[in-house]
Amino acid sequence: MATFTWKRFLPRGLILDLEDRMGAATIKAFQIVRDHAGLDKKRGRELEGQARFRIMEHAFEEVCDLYGGQQLGGGVIPNTDLKVFQPFARFGGTGPGVILGLAAMPERNKMPVKNRSRLAGVTLNFELTPHLDFDGKGPKAGDIFVLFLVARDRERSGKLEEIAIGIIDSTYEQFLFYEPLDKFLAEDADAPETALSAPPSSGEVGVVRLKKKVKPFIPPETPPQVEDEDGTA
Repeated sequence: MATFTWKRFLPRGLILDLEDRMGAATIKAFQIVRDHAGLDKKRGRELEGQARFRIMEHAFEEVCDLYGGQQLGGGVIPNTDLKVFQPFARFGGTGPGVILGLAAMPERNKMPVKNRSRLAGVTLNFELTPHLDFDGKGPKAGDIFVLFLVARDRERSGKLEEIAIGIIDSTYEQFLFYEPLDKFLAEDADAPETALSAPPSSGEVGVVRLKKKVKPFIPPETPPQVEDEDGTA
C-alpha cells in the first residue's frame, strides 16, 4: 500500500456524516418514486436507482465541503491532466493526500461499474500495484484515489445492503483495499468517544469505558474515617 497513512485524511466525522446522508438519500429516492412516479415496479426501481445516486452525489458534495474537502476545479485531478465528470473531493493540503469519490456497487464487495471518472481516478493508484515502468512516465501524482462505496438492498426498496471504503488498482481489475464501514470505523477511529450506553464488546477500539462506580469527592481537610474489617466506614 502507500508509504503514508492515507486513512488519517478521512476523519471519523466525515465518514459518519456520509453514512447518514447516504441512508437518507436512499429513503428519499424510494419515497419520491413510490408517492409521485406512478410507475410499475420495474420502471419504478430503475427510476429509484437513478434518483438515489443523484441525491447521493449532492449529499456527498455537501458533506465533503463541510469537512474542508476541495472539489476538483474544472474536473481536473491536481498535478495531472486527468479529467473527471463526477463529484470528487480532495483532502490533504499541499502534500500527498486522498481524492475521495462516490460509487455504487452492484452488490457488496463487487467492483463498481467503470466510467471515465473512476478510470481517471484509479490511474493515481499506479504506484500501489506492481508495474514495469521503463520510461518513468507513469502517473506519480502522490495522491490515492479512494471510493466511498454503497450497495443497494436488492430485496428491499429504500434500504442499503452495505457501505464500504475501497481502493481499486490502476487497471480496474480488483480491490487493493476493501472494508465494510463498521470495520473501517472500529479499526481507524481518529478520536475516542464516550460510551453513554452499554460498554462495547471486546475488540472495539476508539471508545472510552465509563467507570461503573464513581467515588464521591472528599475535601482534603476532612479527617480520615476508620474502616471496619469489611471495608465499610
